[in-house]
Amino acid sequence: MADQFLEVQIPQQRTYNSIPFPSVLSPNPTTSAVPCSVSHLTETIKTQKRFLDSLLHKTGAVLFRGFDVKTAEDFNEVVEAFGYEEFPYVGGRAPRTNVVGRVFTSNESPPDQKIGFHHEMAQAPEPPSELFFFCEVAPKSGGETPIVLSHIVYERIRHKYPEFVEKLEKHGLIYSLLLQEDDDLSSPIGRGWKSTFSTQDKSVAEERAAKLGIKLEWMEDSGVKRITGPVPAIKYDKSRHRRIWFTSMVDWEERGA
Repeated sequence: MADQFLEVQIPQQRTYNSIPFPSVLSPNPTTSAVPCSVSHLTETIKTQKRFLDSLLHKTGAVLFRGFDVKTAEDFNEVVEAFGYEEFPYVGGRAPRTNVVGRVFTSNESPPDQKIGFHHEMAQAPEPPSELFFFCEVAPKSGGETPIVLSHIVYERIRHKYPEFVEKLEKHGLIYSLLLQEDDDLSSPIGRGWKSTFSTQDKSVAEERAAKLGIKLEWMEDSGVKRITGPVPAIKYDKSRHRRIWFTSMVDWEERGA
């Protein structure tokens, strides 16, 4: 592996087909006097991009531990170092605030609200291909963001509910949700239509929604019903030659969408 990183183990790791999930990288103190610094990390990411992309493709997730990334500004520098195309957060459901650059708050609903397993913007025709997570202030308890391998989820659900999965593969999903005018911070999917489409103009919202494959039906109370689909619920990962579960259906159903 690249000698700028040390691949380490943590108790929460799992192993599938002899591959650790996630892979965990820490600083290698022998390669630099300041191996933990943000500047050293960003330069290493740029020079070792091919290695990191290969590791991500192999394991599905990469966790960086032990680096001096303390602020949203630090995190943004790390994200930018990867050079991925930016994905604007237009059409998403979670109430979020842009902190700096590409960094947004994760979800501003109360901590007692449960967020079900889902794929980011699975209802969009072209969802983001990579996601980054960062914790600036760790809670005293709870607050974890669990991650799972989608092909494992697909295999287990197909084994237990074969007929249901067959219908999903054949027909896909239609997502329907009522949006109020302004954000409802009591709900994890309570983003209002104004912030969802970054406008206060209904005609502009309709144009932006159409580009995302979303149909809007305006309500008398200034709210709107957004309808998307059908979109695939099961996708085929061509690079890894396997099917993956790719939906937000559990979360939408729980919220009465």
